[in-house]
Amino acid sequence: MVAFLLVYSANVEVTQNSQGVQIPQSIAQEQPKRSVVVMITKDHLFVQGELVVSIAEIRDSKTAEIERLRAVLNRPMLASDDPATAPAEEDPTMREITVLADKSLPYEVVKRVMSTCTHEGYGRISLAVLEKETTPT
Repeated sequence: MVAFLLVYSANVEVTQNSQGVQIPQSIAQEQPKRSVVVMITKDHLFVQGELVVSIAEIRDSKTAEIERLRAVLNRPMLASDDPATAPAEEDPTMREITVLADKSLPYEVVKRVMSTCTHEGYGRISLAVLEKETTPT
């Protein structure tokens, strides 16, 4: 059993529990880098596994950005995983965030989340997808 886990865990990309989110598929070959993870289920929005706001609240809000998401993204602990790199010295265009969004969500919700992330200095936003299986030719 240990040998099996050692052999098959080498190339596994660890993401937060995405239960309740059906991620779309992709044929892209490049693997995502480590970044802040925003997960949007059918009912809630999470940052690094912490519940931030419900989707109903996002839909009901009249503002272009999500205030509660902005507050969480501004926390110092999210600015950098490397304590040697101070947030003030960090290049904002290099800050990365990965969005795991349920494929059934309205585009407007995902757009507002991504807009809020951009406004808060995350210059590189990745939308998480599952690699689509291709048939050999």
